[in-house]
Amino acid sequence: MASRASAPVTGAPQTGSHLTDADAFALTEIALETVRNCPGFTYADVRLIEQHSELLETKNTQVSAFNRGSSKGLGVRVLAGGGFGFACSQNLSPRAIRNCAKLACEVALASGSAMQTPVKLAPEPAWRAHWTSPHLIDPFTVAIDDKIAVLLDSAERILSVPGITLALGMLNFIKDVKYFANSEGSRIKQTFIRSGCLIEANATGENDRQRRSYPCRFGQFELAGYEMILRWDLPGNAENIAREAVALLTAPACPQGQFDTIIGSSQLGLQIHESMGHPSELDRALGQEINFAGASFLTPDKRHTLRYGSNIVNLVADATAIGALGSFGFDDEGVQAQRVDLVKDGIFEGYLSSRDTAHLIGLTRSGGAMRAESWNVAPIIRMTNISLVPTRAGGSLDQLIADTGDGLYMETNKSWSIDSMRYNFQFSTEIAWEIKNGKRGRMLKNPSYSGITPEFWGSADAICDRSEYVEWGTPNCGKGQPMQTMWTGHGASPTRFRKLTVGLATAKAGND
Repeated sequence: MASRASAPVTGAPQTGSHLTDADAFALTEIALETVRNCPGFTYADVRLIEQHSELLETKNTQVSAFNRGSSKGLGVRVLAGGGFGFACSQNLSPRAIRNCAKLACEVALASGSAMQTPVKLAPEPAWRAHWTSPHLIDPFTVAIDDKIAVLLDSAERILSVPGITLALGMLNFIKDVKYFANSEGSRIKQTFIRSGCLIEANATGENDRQRRSYPCRFGQFELAGYEMILRWDLPGNAENIAREAVALLTAPACPQGQFDTIIGSSQLGLQIHESMGHPSELDRALGQEINFAGASFLTPDKRHTLRYGSNIVNLVADATAIGALGSFGFDDEGVQAQRVDLVKDGIFEGYLSSRDTAHLIGLTRSGGAMRAESWNVAPIIRMTNISLVPTRAGGSLDQLIADTGDGLYMETNKSWSIDSMRYNFQFSTEIAWEIKNGKRGRMLKNPSYSGITPEFWGSADAICDRSEYVEWGTPNCGKGQPMQTMWTGHGASPTRFRKLTVGLATAKAGND
């Protein structure tokens, strides 16, 4: 519901180890009251965040890392004199907050003096809301011994396979409690629980080394509780990836040429991230990120006209997807989560946008894609859940393999490279299988593929149905100055691409 009322400050709140909702919003009000006296003030928002994290890593049958951390602070963003200013403070005393707000005003006025065109914000209702990410088991209530047992059990099963030389494991949990208040009357509390897991098997031969990761290269991360760790069943999949890693040592190399190729959903998630997620960021498309992160071939003149892919390609930015890593109730400038069409029936349609960029392409409302890594950095346009919509009649992976006849099936990212315009790319995967007469055949090692983004997506001619769909989570998307790491999601089902250019993988570092 919309409202512009704000709570009065009734005194200095308690700022101990845990803040009540009333105390947290009272602190945000101190900042808002301060910036209202700023010359040329037009807008302000405040984010107060409490974060707790836990990282557990194993190497073979030993715990190699166990880190617990916590952070609490406040960030103030001010629009004054036509420019934005930002300042933050880990000191939550009323005096420190006032000083922080004054500094944000000074930065805004300095920025405004250098602006050729004043910043304009798209309208958004004033929201009063509490939102909590769905979860069944708070991971911070699970005994550490139980978590270690999952990883060590997995390691023992990996190491039981002859030829394995290294077993790695990881569990990661983050809990954020975020309070947002702005000068338009929004008062929003959001609680996020994120969980991640990974096991990896490494095999070494005389002249080769191969690895297999599960559930995917960087681990699977979801907006969920400890129940997702149990669901992915790391110990139950450990021996299988170990056997595959060893088998890859003697597997034939993936052939070179043009092949009908099925790309598995986890690899396709990264493909979506790099060749759709980043180029659809409106700040990048407008050239605002070009000096650091690069630009985009999806410039505004191509909207509604460029054929990005075949008719079955529908890509969305969906911050409402339940359990997906890039979901939320509201972004970091108080815009309600929404689903935005990026590509519809193969035609490029939309962008990831913010309140200050929406009007630049004729939008009347932000797409709700402004997020910040934490309280100590300003929000920027970030991916939410950039996903390929499955087709209803797509069938299962087995059915798609049977329909393919002869070709290749690739899965699990190994490395990637893509140019600064997000146009030319090369990806390699950990594993591939030959498809012969509609059946999965021999294993192949060191597969890679390359292409040009619109041509690649234009060759997609079959997408598996929702039974094969997975909301993959990418926990390490980097962008911004200073660099911010963000949590993004990418839903996908296995998809077939006709006459894909395939070749031997080369050692290239990932370029996010």
